[in-house]
Amino acid sequence: MNPKASRLFFGVGILVLVFLLSGPLPEQVAGSTLSGTITDTLGAVIPDAKISVKNVATGRSVETQSNSAGIYSVTNLAAGDYEISILADGFSAKVAKVTIAAGSAQTMNQTLAVSSSGGTAPTLGDLFPPDQSQGNAQDQARLDRRAHMLKMHQRFGLITLAPMIATIAASGLASGRNSTATGRDIHGGLGAVTADLYFMTAYYAIRAPRVPGTATRGQIRLHKTLAWIHGPGMILTPILGAMAYSQENNGEKVHGIAKAHSAVATVTYVAFGLAVASVTIRF
Repeated sequence: MNPKASRLFFGVGILVLVFLLSGPLPEQVAGSTLSGTITDTLGAVIPDAKISVKNVATGRSVETQSNSAGIYSVTNLAAGDYEISILADGFSAKVAKVTIAAGSAQTMNQTLAVSSSGGTAPTLGDLFPPDQSQGNAQDQARLDRRAHMLKMHQRFGLITLAPMIATIAASGLASGRNSTATGRDIHGGLGAVTADLYFMTAYYAIRAPRVPGTATRGQIRLHKTLAWIHGPGMILTPILGAMAYSQENNGEKVHGIAKAHSAVATVTYVAFGLAVASVTIRF
């Protein structure tokens, strides 16, 4: 055979051999395993915990759960970054991240904290689905901003209660037998502070980034429904109050739509109080 032809056939044979051998290699290194034990803060194992192992790059998730000994195991994982979500009845949800090497057997133990109950403030995880308060790497910045603004919304709502209660307490100084110009000034000033804090509270709720495709649930649904009552009421109350203030300072008896100031304020404050309670007390 011609030497050149021999070298050509030899080279082609090497390429074919390399091609045939390259096919099985991914399967040989793809079988990574992630396992571990789920326990509580006292070290007791947690059986039947639901574990979701999500590949951050592909979005593909594998679901499993811990056995009676609290042990879970997920096999045949490709190398890469993963997000581990853990849910168990009576415990707060937890999300962790791990990088898995090709062909490795990796251990990742996790500890869950007991969920708060009865009479204490619920966490964001209690009020919103996990996909609204936690997310993958791509959306994490937006979700962190959402969590921050919702916390500020809740905080300002609680602060607003203080001047609101004081406004109600001073209402007797602004009308009736004990009405005086000074009393009306105090009542009006406290009402103005209440309105300012209220609209700051509303700002954080309105400007919090939305998470597409998520549904409202539980107590937060009641919280949002009540906003349709106290929101318009908080706009009308100062307007009607200013009208009543002007009429009384002019020596007139409160008349017209200004007479509705007290009733509108009562409905508004009750609705707002219930809205605050709906995200402060678990029921």
